[in-house]
Formats: sequence, structure tokens, C-alpha cells
Amino acid sequence: MTAARTWLRCPRPLRWPALRLVCFPHAGGNAAFYRPWAGHLPDDVELHGVQYPGRMDRTGEPFAADLPSLAAGVVSALRALPGDVPVVLFGHSLGASVAYETARRLDGPGGGLRALVVSGRPAPDRLRDTSVHLADDDTLWAETGRLGGTGRETLEHDGVKAVALPVLRADYRIAETWRPEPPLPLRAPVLACIGADDSEVTADEATAWAGRTRGRFTLHTFGGGHFYLLAHRHQLVETILRATHRSPVPTWSAAGP
Repeated sequence: MTAARTWLRCPRPLRWPALRLVCFPHAGGNAAFYRPWAGHLPDDVELHGVQYPGRMDRTGEPFAADLPSLAAGVVSALRALPGDVPVVLFGHSLGASVAYETARRLDGPGGGLRALVVSGRPAPDRLRDTSVHLADDDTLWAETGRLGGTGRETLEHDGVKAVALPVLRADYRIAETWRPEPPLPLRAPVLACIGADDSEVTADEATAWAGRTRGRFTLHTFGGGHFYLLAHRHQLVETILRATHRSPVPTWSAAGP
């Protein structure tokens, strides 16, 4: 399997995309989380969800050793895609950190980075000191319920909690042990998005992402908590497209809520 097929899931491949939107999941998440976004994108924007190792169709693979090696795998996959197509990276929560590490490797001549969009995550120099990955299973599971999101009830009902917990623990481990390198500001612009009631990031912590770019920085606040993007999917996609000078799909033509 090629690097692109290993790491990336594309629900609607395009022959001649003008832009690629590459989306990085939260802790415990997978590429399918972003599949509904395809219906909100213009016909020339190609969506790719990143599939981290150790879950779904990559269950047989070991979890990533650390966050930089995770980003390095994504970079290899993106470079294996055909064509010289610019990319926008979007990451939520843990995914924001992985997207940032990926952006650092793509920023510069020939890298194709159009913009970085970070969601629900403090800037690297404002990360909180937590150790949830060292907690017992019940505490770790309770953390997912506190943050909300989707799929937890199904996991409980289907009795596959034992499968989900190692994935969560591995993701929390790489997020909480990540030690970002001293900032070398990106040339690409950065858009930070947060929920107004998100307990995981304040507006001040999100605004600190401005120090990670020499380009334009924008902060956009939505209603809701940590998983505000579930209720505001279409508005979030519109915000991303406008930040990258793209025209969003009209609300009436988007597939799904």
C-alpha cells in the first residue's frame, strides 16, 4: 500500500483538484469523522481525512511513537499524492498539534502549504500540563464523556470499550508528552477556531497561535464547547474556505446539516 493510501482517506477523489483540505482527528478519532465535510466543499476542493495508525483499518499497526513521527508519516503521504496542489491543514484538539507539526515540514518553497487551521487547542507555548494518559481506565473513559464528541454511547453499547481505551491512551500520551521545538514562525497564515464554552482552551490561549506565523492570524469563536464543530460543521467549513480565499458552497446545496 502506498503512503497516501495508508495515511489518507478521500471520500470524493478529484481528477484535477485546485485545493486539498487535509483534516486531522482528535484523540481517539479517525478519518471517518470528517467524511460529512465533503458535501460542504466546492467541486474543486478535495477532502482528505488522516488515518492515524492503530485504529480502524490500521488496527494491526503499532501506535505512533510520538507526535513528530506521526506528522512525518502524513508529510510522506501528502508528497505521494499526484500533482502540485496547494493544501490547507485543519486539526482539532490533538489534531491541531499534529497539523502544526505537519505544517512546519511543508511550509516553505515547494511545500504547497496554503494555510494552517487549528481548532480547540492552545498554542504550543500555552499547552496545559496534564497526564490523563497515566490515569486508570475509568478516569480516562470519564474524560471522553466530559469533553463530549460522538460515538461514545455506541462503544459502551457494543462492548468494545476495551478496544477504544488503548487508542485513547496512546493519543493522549503523544499529546501530553509532546515538547514543541522553539518557534520558527510559519510563512503561511494561521486561523484558530474555538468554542465559546470550551473548557480546554481559552481565547487567550488560542490567540497565542499568532506567534507561530509571520503571516495573517485570525481567531474565530463559535457557540458551544469542545466539540462545537459537530453543531457548526457548515459554518466552520465556510470560515476555513473564506480564510483561504475560496467561495463556500451555498447552505442549500450542502449535503447534510
